[in-house]
Amino acid sequence: MSTQASTAALASRRILIGKPGLDGHDIGAKIIALTLRNAGAEVIYTGLRRSPQQIAQVAVDEGVDAVGLSILSGSHKELVADVIVQLRAMKAEGVKVFVGGTIPAEDHAHLRGLGVSAVFTADMPLERIVAELAESLA
Repeated sequence: MSTQASTAALASRRILIGKPGLDGHDIGAKIIALTLRNAGAEVIYTGLRRSPQQIAQVAVDEGVDAVGLSILSGSHKELVADVIVQLRAMKAEGVKVFVGGTIPAEDHAHLRGLGVSAVFTADMPLERIVAELAESLA
């Protein structure tokens, strides 16, 4: 998908970026939030150390199309599962979930099996992340 097409696809989308768990590093989350905003999305950032329930509640309250979880702590399997369970409990099954951070390649299939639409790592170009999200939300 071209940059122009990606920007058009994200223009009407609301995306929440959340930092679940105790991880206190948020530079990557802020970079993704800024990149998505610059690509035309409306971005809501929850801030650090939010519980899966808090993230899901904000997603429902804000009526987002997608939730991006930034996880560097190694607890991605548990935290992602908890956020998805909370979204389902709040009847927000249609909200797409994507994950970024230090996610080992061997865990990608597990996360997709939980319902994650995309897994992004720190070495992925921002343009690719935007294009994949735009395609996922189209």
